[in-house]
Amino acid sequence: MKRYTLHEPAGKIETHIDFKGSLNKDQYDVATRADGPCLVLAGAGSGKTQTLIYRLAYLLEKGIPPENILLMTFTNKAAREMRDRTEMLLRYSPKGLWSGTFHHVGNRSLRIYAEEVGYTRDFGILDQHDSRDLIKTCIKKMKTFAKDEKFPKPSVVQSIISLSTNISSSVEDTIEDRYPYFTKFGWEIKKIKEEYEKKKKESGNMDYDDLLSKWKWLLKNVPSVKKRFSEQFRYIMVDEYQDTNSIQADIVDILGSCHRNILAVGDDAQSIYSFRGAKVENILNFPKKFKDTKIFKLVTNYRSTPEILELANDSLLNNENQFHKELMAVNASIEKPALVKVKDPYSQARFISQRVIELKNEGIRLDDIAVLFRAHYQSAELEMELVKKGIPYVVRGGIRFFEQAHIKDVLAYMKVAINPLDEVAWIRALSLCPGIGPGYAEKIYLSFRSKDQTVHGFITGDLSKAMSKKAYSGFTRFRRIIERITASKNELSPGEMIRLILDEGYETHLLSSFENGKDRVEDIHELMSFSNEYATSSDFLSDITLRENFKGETFSTQNEDDDQLILSTIHQAKGLEWDSVILIGLCEGQFPHPKAMAEDAEMEEERRLFYVAVTRAKRYLYMIHPATRYDYQKGTVIAGSSRFLKELNKSGYEVWEVDSSASFFGRQNGHDDYDDFDDY
Repeated sequence: MKRYTLHEPAGKIETHIDFKGSLNKDQYDVATRADGPCLVLAGAGSGKTQTLIYRLAYLLEKGIPPENILLMTFTNKAAREMRDRTEMLLRYSPKGLWSGTFHHVGNRSLRIYAEEVGYTRDFGILDQHDSRDLIKTCIKKMKTFAKDEKFPKPSVVQSIISLSTNISSSVEDTIEDRYPYFTKFGWEIKKIKEEYEKKKKESGNMDYDDLLSKWKWLLKNVPSVKKRFSEQFRYIMVDEYQDTNSIQADIVDILGSCHRNILAVGDDAQSIYSFRGAKVENILNFPKKFKDTKIFKLVTNYRSTPEILELANDSLLNNENQFHKELMAVNASIEKPALVKVKDPYSQARFISQRVIELKNEGIRLDDIAVLFRAHYQSAELEMELVKKGIPYVVRGGIRFFEQAHIKDVLAYMKVAINPLDEVAWIRALSLCPGIGPGYAEKIYLSFRSKDQTVHGFITGDLSKAMSKKAYSGFTRFRRIIERITASKNELSPGEMIRLILDEGYETHLLSSFENGKDRVEDIHELMSFSNEYATSSDFLSDITLRENFKGETFSTQNEDDDQLILSTIHQAKGLEWDSVILIGLCEGQFPHPKAMAEDAEMEEERRLFYVAVTRAKRYLYMIHPATRYDYQKGTVIAGSSRFLKELNKSGYEVWEVDSSASFFGRQNGHDDYDDFDDY
């Protein structure tokens, strides 16, 4: 085996890299001409990482010392990949190069100048768990609202504080904008943040957000620090610039203030993380900030077919705030994307299962097929169908719909009502109550078993003397829910039972306990809609419980553990690609999401999310619109097609009709009837 040692050669670097032969014209221009403030608009699948690596290699080859170059990424994985690929290209390791995530570089800078921000150089860094524990300590000092059951849990307070820091907003404004259901606690949470900042300082610790906010403060308020770093970094390269928040953008501006060689690489069309604090305005306004900005466009796409790219280009035409560009394919034509018309989410699930099996039989691996959705709850019917059909699948970046904690919590309450002897259900539901742990929950269950009473009779009895004051206080939530769902002499429908569980305290628990509490409530609403197919709560629980035991015909794969169908939210899918993509639930009010309806900026981000989804596909793209869906409040409703479908040029896709059983499907010859599809 031939081996070689990575080393740093002395003097000018001579790598003899074939820049022109390795890059297309647009990439080559970036690699060799990106001096001064430069904005690289890198379209999906256009070789952005390759371009950055060759730009770095070009600078090193021209004699720029590694310590004078700063490369910032958004993930450690991206940073490692760029370092590894650069070393492979150069055949040596450029020692002294500053590279890594914003937080990594911030930590490195603060270690040098810690005294300037009131810390020692060996300051500690709180991880998410430690930060949450410290906030919990601060909350205990609050004597009033903090005892309210609607007051947010430490993890939610942590999210509020973190977001307010990253978007450079006050706690009160952040709550009003993002967490309106906590408005009455704004003053309390502000005081908690102040106490949290004090305790971090006293303990010599910073959290992840401090690595950015204190770094920015250092650069803005200590002239010698600004001078040192702005002079040192002759060239600054920032990956995924469209995902920067206000602090990160300010840091880049300050660091680049001396030499002004800032290379911002990103794609405004893929800015989809405003909920994390990302500001699309950072990339849109870059040329306004730097009047002499050079703008490069990477539009040659090496991923998708021409038909998919034509549809992707078309999808963004209704966004006003954007840099217009058209992706161009190098791959050969195959077939147009398909708009698949199905009756409802159940026929959608049957169609997907059938199509996945057909694609598998055509030689496409399951793990090269992805089903993408706007929200996790849209996968409920599909997951049940995949289990029945024996199709192995994995949920990317999450867990299966029915295995999520909040879904299992609701099912536990239902099981206590339907099957009072279910000890596991009792313990899970009781353990959700403040002051009741698993051990105490078991004692309560055993007390019930020892008495000849119904569940309703037991929980409405006087149990105050049998429990500690703290445990009994927590028990009242459990009692309130169980009392309502067992009060009727007749068994409630599953939808009615779930509605009562939400109304009697579980919705409050979700909103106060989880940063994404609203999304979890949406999941429960979808569970209610899903349950409409079942005549009784007993049938519903039996089917859900047995779902993992369905014995569908599982077709063989080379490795069942590896070859699994991918299910993913679109947010989780960004940066990934698959041979075939199935985009589901394209109904108005589901995608785009209802919360985006009132604001133009939010609607434009939803449209970018649609663009990200379709550009994940290499060869085959299926966009599915269920014509009806069940709403737990309104019953069966017509599901209007997503505006993102209506905005597309009809010549850019085929329409497929699916019968109610999804046993066959056929292409339509024309699109004349699509305008009336909302009445399908």
